[in-house]
Amino acid sequence: MKFNLKETHALMEITARPDLVFVAGHGSWLQDGDGKSYLDFVQGWAVNCLGHSPQVVQKALAEQAQQLVNPSPAFFNLPSMKLAQMLVEHSVFDRVFFCNTGAEANEGAIKLARKWGRKNRSGAHEIITFVNGFHGRTLATMAASGKAGWDQLFSPKVPGFPKAIYNDLESVEALIGPQTVAVMLEPIQGEAGVIPATPAFLQGLRRLTQEHGILLIMDEVQTGMGRCGTLFYHEQAGIEPDIMSLAKGIGAGVPLAALLAKKEVCCFEHGDQGGTYNGNPLMTAVGVAVLEQLLTPGFLECVRERAIQLSNGLQVLAQHHGLPGERGVGLLRALMLSDASGGSIVKKARELHPEGLLLNSPRENLLRFMPALNVSAAEIDKMLEMLDGLLSHR
Repeated sequence: MKFNLKETHALMEITARPDLVFVAGHGSWLQDGDGKSYLDFVQGWAVNCLGHSPQVVQKALAEQAQQLVNPSPAFFNLPSMKLAQMLVEHSVFDRVFFCNTGAEANEGAIKLARKWGRKNRSGAHEIITFVNGFHGRTLATMAASGKAGWDQLFSPKVPGFPKAIYNDLESVEALIGPQTVAVMLEPIQGEAGVIPATPAFLQGLRRLTQEHGILLIMDEVQTGMGRCGTLFYHEQAGIEPDIMSLAKGIGAGVPLAALLAKKEVCCFEHGDQGGTYNGNPLMTAVGVAVLEQLLTPGFLECVRERAIQLSNGLQVLAQHHGLPGERGVGLLRALMLSDASGGSIVKKARELHPEGLLLNSPRENLLRFMPALNVSAAEIDKMLEMLDGLLSHR
């Protein structure tokens, strides 16, 4: 099937895309219009937690589309009620607000914290975030992010987000003042190169925020929904945040996100928060199907097994090719390179024949791996073999 790439001119230019069009995907594989297959270890940036076009998502969409698509968020609907109850039962949180994207969930977390600060901390509104953090692309979430250069985009930026140093508790404490209402962070900085917060740092943040009477917000957009081998990453540090955001994996490819909070923090009044498509039954029916899969006995254990396989394989490649090593948690991992060849490797991997390989390089000196959570052992071995060849011919 041939495509005229001139037709892409109708799309607004926002990123550099290669000259190929994907037309189908199944599990860990994508196919382009020329029939070439690609082993996908990006999966929409950790979105497709069950791979491409999983049967459970197809079934949920087809069945729900015949029942009810969107009655508006002004009314209750059964799938959103069920998904909210499931999330509450399997987390430390009491209330759920559904939305469409991770940025929207984080925007909601910011609004909720500021509303709580107005009611409980004399109008305190500052949220301490972190250098190199990433929370989305709305004006507020860009201001909350610590991505280099973003402080100059779309000025004037939204104020109220002082930046601390990741894994440095003293830098956080130094920023806490009368206007501080919360600390917000990713437990693993994904865009920064898969940099995990240490358990001691997360535990210290929880103690520090409780001592000062402020909130702890956990952005688990990329780390949540089984990505790190447990349903939520903060479980591995043994802490309970006050607020958490979810997206990406919760919808397994469809636009679905969630803001979760303890009941004592939930202070939105009618009209404070909403959205035309939020919590619609078509998307939340998918969320129910996805969460049911993740909770299936043995599923997360298998994620942990595949994570060990991927980590061990990357360590072998690092030793063989004289690279600094690998890092990450679960099936969110990075291979550190000894030079700035990340972008070049991504391009060469895509151009491999007869089958291509899809990789991601958020920083030029590393590669990031975000396969489907149900990736097979054979697919991990195949990716490692293909990557070995690429590293040998850098």
